Amino acid sequence: MIIAGLDVGTTKVTTVIGEVAPDGELDIIGEGTVPSQGLKRGVVVNLEKTTEAIRQSLHQAERVAGVKVEGVYVGVGGSHLRSVTSQGLAAIRRGYSIAPQDVERAIEQARAYPFDADLELIHALPLEFKVDGQEGIRDPLGMAGVRLEVQVHLVAAGRGPLANLRRAVEDAGLTILGLAYQGYASGLSVLTPEEETMNVLLVDLGGGTTSVAVFRQGRLAHSAAIPIGGEHVTHDIAQLLKIPAEEAERVKRKYGAALPEMADPELVLEINQEGGAFAAVPAPELARIIRPRLREILHLARASVDEALGPLEIAVNRVVLTGGGAMMRGLDTLARNQYNLPVRIGKPTRVGGLVDVVASPAHAAAVGLVRYGMAERGTQPQDSRPRQRREAPSGEGIWKRIKEILNNLF
Repeated sequence: MIIAGLDVGTTKVTTVIGEVAPDGELDIIGEGTVPSQGLKRGVVVNLEKTTEAIRQSLHQAERVAGVKVEGVYVGVGGSHLRSVTSQGLAAIRRGYSIAPQDVERAIEQARAYPFDADLELIHALPLEFKVDGQEGIRDPLGMAGVRLEVQVHLVAAGRGPLANLRRAVEDAGLTILGLAYQGYASGLSVLTPEEETMNVLLVDLGGGTTSVAVFRQGRLAHSAAIPIGGEHVTHDIAQLLKIPAEEAERVKRKYGAALPEMADPELVLEINQEGGAFAAVPAPELARIIRPRLREILHLARASVDEALGPLEIAVNRVVLTGGGAMMRGLDTLARNQYNLPVRIGKPTRVGGLVDVVASPAHAAAVGLVRYGMAERGTQPQDSRPRQRREAPSGEGIWKRIKEILNNLF
């Protein structure tokens, strides 16, 4: 089975093509990454440029894979996203055990949260069930009780940004098979089996935005989008050193560090300034320009968790940093000092094929979208199956829908 993930970001567009074996093992057989110029802070602002970047990325991946892709799973990011954890309730007839219809009714009630009219629901992910007040139940089917409750994490996105994203993908000749929040997709690719039993904060640092996700035992419990990313670090360098953005990006990638003490104290950079002049900048000074913006991103990620779930140190056990911005040298140390929690850099795991190409934080979302597609199609092996599922497709029978949801939850 061939599954493709499309990560349409502010600075790059990445297509990853995966081949799923009958036993559920995933091999990455195609990858294509091209610069993105049609988005701003995760939102399409130029349809033509975005469509062309998608088309180029797709063709690169298809050439490597030797297959033709017609449908993709697409990541959604940007500050237009909204999320909430909603409650659902279903009464059970006395003397009857909990049936799929009861689970469906409870989830549907939770899905009825009154989002603004300009928002479209893209995820309804069950977190936990209660039966007659008993908490911590993962699969209530067959249990006896009279009251079934469920907590469902809902993620919605702006209808306008979604419509433009859909248009760009479809104009590139592709069918959208599913949409997934980028932070959720990244978690599906980088969390280890051990972390799927813990409470983990995932911070995905993209070019224009940063996605925040908290996973509780593998289930998405909190999501947020911060309108700041790696582009802002580049802008700070360009502004303070009075250099073109292209030169600032080059210097950041080659010499940047999150902490001055991690930069070479004897290295002096010769930087091309505007007008053809050169500037001599010590490497630690470059890090002093970079550090405040990264601190701000980490602070805002923490603030979103503190507000939604309580103090970060109590809400989570570990922090995973991923996305292209996580490749900044010393970022994990900066985060460790700021959060007082174990921190690591997350890369896609449990894949074969083009491992040397996609084993990078920058590919977390694209590989995760392939895994999301695997879950949607029910091809994940039990030991690595994502614990959550997007709303079931319409038109299916209730029994079949509930069975598919629970199979992919557990």
